[in-house]
Amino acid sequence: MKLTSIFKNFFHNEKAGGILLIVVTLISIILANSVFNESYLTFWETSIAGIKLEHWINDGLMAIFFLLIGLELKRELVEGELSSIKKASLPVVSALGGMVVPAIIYSIFNYNSPTANGFGIPMATDIAFALGVLSLLGSKVPPTIKVFLAALAIIDDLGAIVVIAIFYSSNLSLIYLSSALLIFIILIVLNKLKINSLLIYILGGIGMWYCMNSSGVHATITGFLLALTIPNRATAKSSLANYLQKKLHFPVPFIILPLFAMANTAIEVTTNWTSNLTENYSLGIFFGLVFGKPMGITLFTWLAVKLKICHLPSGVKWSHIIGAACLGGIGFTMSIFVTLLAFNDEVMINSAKLIILFSSITAGFIGYLWLKFALK
Repeated sequence: MKLTSIFKNFFHNEKAGGILLIVVTLISIILANSVFNESYLTFWETSIAGIKLEHWINDGLMAIFFLLIGLELKRELVEGELSSIKKASLPVVSALGGMVVPAIIYSIFNYNSPTANGFGIPMATDIAFALGVLSLLGSKVPPTIKVFLAALAIIDDLGAIVVIAIFYSSNLSLIYLSSALLIFIILIVLNKLKINSLLIYILGGIGMWYCMNSSGVHATITGFLLALTIPNRATAKSSLANYLQKKLHFPVPFIILPLFAMANTAIEVTTNWTSNLTENYSLGIFFGLVFGKPMGITLFTWLAVKLKICHLPSGVKWSHIIGAACLGGIGFTMSIFVTLLAFNDEVMINSAKLIILFSSITAGFIGYLWLKFALK
């Protein structure tokens, strides 16, 4: 199987982006626990136009990350691994298992407790980290596994977007929400009229973001909605969506995600930090990511193949699926993002971030070792 040039560029960017995320995360934790602690933490509290820098990153720049996710999904639906029911069925079913089982495991640990709202934390896969770890195995990895993991992670993120929109929105303003949806519909109509001015879509996206931010629905959803409106025609030699996707492949993994990582991993590690790792929400996150993810992905994939809903790609073995499923347990970016929406207590948020880091490293290590031996 040959990888398209767009996917190759995507994979190589994510590979380097994953390594960069690891580096900046380590730097951020070190600075937060060094003599520069106070000035470093204060930096992220800097106010710009009345809004903290951290919030500009989490609510503003991350909308651009969701825009890229939406464009990736759209490309796959038009010309890639999700362009037909036959192609899409495997990663869709696998991703569904990877979302449902971790959420159930978390809910079992946190049933009827104040932390039950965190069920969405272990549901998503971090594309950058997962593909970054996979890239360490070099040319031994079958191209189909790379595509499977990327498609699975993209669908995973779509699931996370839906969960955020439904479960992590509050105090809805119907006026602002209606205004955001009206702008969305107008942009869809412009697409149908074959209007190809990127400026118009960007200005519309900014207006939609403002209305969505004021409506109570998390503003980052705007990025994904905007991606759906941007023209991407399979017959066009160079569609607007493909053009924008290529333009975002540098700033998202090399600027936006590193900034998000640094702003949200400025964690002070206190002397009693280990005591919080045995809390129910910590156990739910750990077992959800490290065990729930591979269990759900593998089980649902196996059932789908046995029921002949789909079949494994040529050259892919069950040992490869299990290894990729283990890498699916690398949550990081989306898990931290959902944590900020699910919890309000600062101590709880910091503890959740630590356990997400620990769980993601564990899942990545297990997945790497498994595939290293499986690919021999």
